[in-house]
Amino acid sequence: MMEKNREYDVMIIGGGPAGYTAALYCARAALRTLLIEKFAPGGQIGIVDHVDNYPGFSQGIDGYTLATEMQKQAERFGAQTVFGEVTEVSLTGKEKVVVADGVRYTAAAVILATGASPRELGLPREHELRGRGVSYCATCDGAFFRDKDVAVVGGGDTAATDALFLSKLCRSVTLIHRRDKLRAAASYYETLRKKENVRFQWDCVTTELLGEQKLSGLRLRNVKTGEEKEISCEGVFVAVGNNPNTGLFSEVKLTENGYIEAGEDTKTNLPGVFAIGDVREKPLRQVVTAVSDGAVASYMVEEYLQKV
Repeated sequence: MMEKNREYDVMIIGGGPAGYTAALYCARAALRTLLIEKFAPGGQIGIVDHVDNYPGFSQGIDGYTLATEMQKQAERFGAQTVFGEVTEVSLTGKEKVVVADGVRYTAAAVILATGASPRELGLPREHELRGRGVSYCATCDGAFFRDKDVAVVGGGDTAATDALFLSKLCRSVTLIHRRDKLRAAASYYETLRKKENVRFQWDCVTTELLGEQKLSGLRLRNVKTGEEKEISCEGVFVAVGNNPNTGLFSEVKLTENGYIEAGEDTKTNLPGVFAIGDVREKPLRQVVTAVSDGAVASYMVEEYLQKV
């Protein structure tokens, strides 16, 4: 049986940097604020070993600490956190409804901050070998590959930071990228280039996962020459982008890439519904842009609530 209704001014779905910044600002504005998070504070940033590009921390900070401090700060001003899985939403009416773990919550406004999930390679046996050499989180699983040979697939900031992290633990790290240079910041490449146990496979894509009960290597194809080769590795860390977590939001207008269509004002096509962080269509997805979204959304929520 579904539990009784609980009313708030604003509900935030997702407890990453965007969500908790929105919760902080909304709570400070004396709004009855509820944040619903499926797993743990921080979203993807919560499992990052080291964050070096968020202002205010001259030596960087680990993602878990940053995330939990954001949670504590928002809750200090009265925001409430509920840990549970959202299974149903109704966002078109004046009263917004969110159901999480059998409890029905209502509010006048909803902020969607559900982020994105790691994209898979789409190879045969990828699911079968997940946890048996295939991973999507270097900081989660890297310790299992201490003193072993591993590979990282990708060319952005995530792939570069994964390779740097793994280079401290593993015997060797092979960074595989389909282009002839990284998309990551130049500073990452310079650091990686100086690592004796890091090598690069440029212009290559992964075409096959090798091994029976567990991963033993990868088959690569050069996109320019068509040449194929095999490399040995006991682990591969996939960092080829993300898919937005928008499966529940059929009422919200999405872009062709599946992200929520919302401008810099964070407004969606539905009155009283706002989108922030990685789930929103935007040119740059970083912690600093996520927290900016959260602050903007809270202001827009206040403006909206004054009119309803």
